[in-house]
Amino acid sequence: MSSPSPKDVNPTDLGVLDAIRQRWSPYRFEDRWVEDEKVVRCLEAARWTASSYNDQPWSWIVARRQDTEPFQTMLSCLLEANQAWASQSGVLLISVIRTTFRKNQKPNRVALHDLGQAAAHLALQATQIGLQVHQMAGLNLSRVRQIYEIPDSHQPQTAIAIGYPDRSAPVTEVDRELQQRETRARERMPLRDQVFSSKWGNTSSILK
Repeated sequence: MSSPSPKDVNPTDLGVLDAIRQRWSPYRFEDRWVEDEKVVRCLEAARWTASSYNDQPWSWIVARRQDTEPFQTMLSCLLEANQAWASQSGVLLISVIRTTFRKNQKPNRVALHDLGQAAAHLALQATQIGLQVHQMAGLNLSRVRQIYEIPDSHQPQTAIAIGYPDRSAPVTEVDRELQQRETRARERMPLRDQVFSSKWGNTSSILK
């Protein structure tokens, strides 16, 4: 059984952008590099994300699969459960936030929010140009800080694998297990459990 085609990945209840409907998080990637131009386009999409005071508190550390030593170094920063499948991706990123505003050095409590927006822009741009990304919390933060000499003013946060999803039929038992994770039912909470009015837990009338 092959992995799902892009058109039937996210059966949304309402009309949304194609890139949102087609975005998914593969565990299997084709054995190929990702063109630099496509990686840069994804990073450019992230660059134009809205942020508090236009502070743009996010940064990215990039490792391309064709650059064997840097790629293996970044791979070693992932938790073991992520290393095997992520090793097949074309590019790895590590996201980093600056914890204070540039203009006054006061704490930026929404830096993570802004990073999340930037990562979403990156993921949707990747989908638009035939790639997919898989975002990971499983990262050895202290190792990342040490290896990449990240200053105290910044904090590493997540890892992102980028590549061409492999939709071929699995051959090995490991591939079959990964495919099962990819093809299991995709579910989201209904809007009525997330959108409130008047008081907490009171479903907004716009959904009724």
